[in-house]
Amino acid sequence: MTEVGPFIEAYAKEHGFNGTVLVRKQGKVAYQGSFGLANMSLGVPNTTSTKYRIASITKLFTSVLILQLQGQGRIDLEGKITDYLPDYAGEGANKVSIHQLLNHTSGIHNFDQVKSMEEALSGGLPPYQTPYTLDQLLARFGSGPLDHPPGTVFDYNNGDYLILGKIVERVYGQPFDQVLQARILRPLGMADTGLLKQRDIVHGLASTYFYRDDLKTLVNDLPSYPENWHAAGAMYSTVADLVTFSDALFGGRLIKPEALERMLTPGLDDYGYGAWVYDAEIDGRKHRIVKRPGQIMGAQTQLYHFLGEDITIILLANSGATDLDEFVAEIGKRVARMRP
Repeated sequence: MTEVGPFIEAYAKEHGFNGTVLVRKQGKVAYQGSFGLANMSLGVPNTTSTKYRIASITKLFTSVLILQLQGQGRIDLEGKITDYLPDYAGEGANKVSIHQLLNHTSGIHNFDQVKSMEEALSGGLPPYQTPYTLDQLLARFGSGPLDHPPGTVFDYNNGDYLILGKIVERVYGQPFDQVLQARILRPLGMADTGLLKQRDIVHGLASTYFYRDDLKTLVNDLPSYPENWHAAGAMYSTVADLVTFSDALFGGRLIKPEALERMLTPGLDDYGYGAWVYDAEIDGRKHRIVKRPGQIMGAQTQLYHFLGEDITIILLANSGATDLDEFVAEIGKRVARMRP
C-alpha cells in the first residue's frame, strides 16, 4: 500500500502549503492534516476544523441549485435569461440560455477585468471593493454587451454565476443564502458552511494572504466585500463539510442521475456545469476526474474527485504560496495507486 501521508507532509513543507488536506478513498479517510497558520498575526494554527473561504467551489453549489430547479420543472436549461429575469438589461437577455451561463459560454462581457497582481495593486478590484447589492453588481458589471455569440467561446466569467444566483433568488422568492441553507446545507448537516458577508464574524475562519512576487513574501489580502462574489465565490466551509457535499452530489442525493450526467458532460474547455471533467492517465490506466479549483487572492481550494472510484481529495488553503493544481494532481496519482 502506498502511503500518501509522507508525500503530502514533505510537499507541504517544501512548498509552503498553508491549509488543510483531506483524502478519502472507498469510505475511509486515508489522510487528514493541517499546516501553517490560520492567523499569522496571532499565531493561530490551522486545524482540520478550520473554516476556509472556498472561492469558486461555490459554483458547484450554485449549479446544484439550478439543476434542482430544473428537476422541479421550474427552470428550462434552454430557457433564456429574460424568461426568469425580465428586467435584465444586458444584450444577452433573450439570447443567452441557462445552459450557457452554467458552462461559461454565454459570451457576456467578462465581469473581471483585472488580470494581474500589478493591476490589482494599482487600481484595486472594482466589482469587489464597494458594498454593492447583487442588483447593483449586475447592472454595473454584468449587463453589458456580448463579446462573442452565445455558445461559441469558453470565457470563465464570474458574472455568469451572479446571474444564476439572481435567478435562484427570483424563482424561490428568497435570498440566495436562505435557499442554499434550505436546499443543501441543512439537509446534509453542513453546519460549518455558509455564505460570507463582510459584517459577519465567522468563528474559526482563516484569514487569507496572497503572495507578492515582487516582494517574495506573503501579504494580507486586499480589502474587499466577500458577499460581492455571491453565487460565484462567496462561500466558506471545512474539509469535512466538503466531503459530505461531494458524497451527496456524486452519490445522487442532491440532483437526479440525468441532471448529474448533464452537469458532468464537458462543453468547451472540458468544462461542464461548475467544474472541469476530463480523463487523467495514471500508470497506463485512465481515470475520469472532476476538478473544481478556486482562487480569490490568498484563498486557494481544490475539490478533486475520481468518478466511479469513491476517491475524493479536498485541499483548502489560506495563502497563495503553493501551486494547488500540481499538489492535488500529485496526491491523486498516489491515492489511485493505493490498494484497499
